[in-house]
Amino acid sequence: MKRSYFVACAILIVLCELATLLVYPQLPESVATHWDANGVANGFSPRWSLFIFTPALMLGMTALFAALPWLSPRRFEVRSFESTSLYLMVLIVILVGYVHAVILWKATGGALDIPRAILGAVSVFMLAMGNVMGKVRRNFFIGIRTPWTLASERVWYATHRLAAKAFVAAGLAGLVIAFAKFSVWLWIAVVALSAVIPLVYSLVLYKRLEREGALGGESA
Repeated sequence: MKRSYFVACAILIVLCELATLLVYPQLPESVATHWDANGVANGFSPRWSLFIFTPALMLGMTALFAALPWLSPRRFEVRSFESTSLYLMVLIVILVGYVHAVILWKATGGALDIPRAILGAVSVFMLAMGNVMGKVRRNFFIGIRTPWTLASERVWYATHRLAAKAFVAAGLAGLVIAFAKFSVWLWIAVVALSAVIPLVYSLVLYKRLEREGALGGESA
């Protein structure tokens, strides 16, 4: 089962390389790789770089997740929720691969509303991530890692249950905003709020439990 996640990432990386090779003759010498909120290209890269940078990022993320079990200290092992962490790895690689596909499509003359395409994809990513956020156990690499969640297992789980709901809600709202063509800044505000709420909640909950003497000896 564990191997299948890495095989999936390897296949995605190879597909990116093959897709780039297939359309390479059609690519301009300088390819747009970054756009502003209005969809105007404001960053360019040489076409040969498409063989390197995005696949390298996908490979780097895969390698990082592969190393997390070894990097994790005792009592904070990523291996304790391995299937969830590897699922998140695949989600990230898919998202990066999708951005690569968007770059290729646009560079070869395809019609595409770049801001909406990217915002929609990130919204789906948040939905998928939110669905498993409650399964993430206490660790130093993945999840809502504040001083208060790391200090208390009870605060960690409560915060991640809230984060799961916040991310799913933000993902759904983000999809509506993206495809209804509302302001990009509204989308950014919704996503930012979904991140800030669990952070603040972790502090508030920790301090409440501390006042009540309910933390006990469960802090690491």
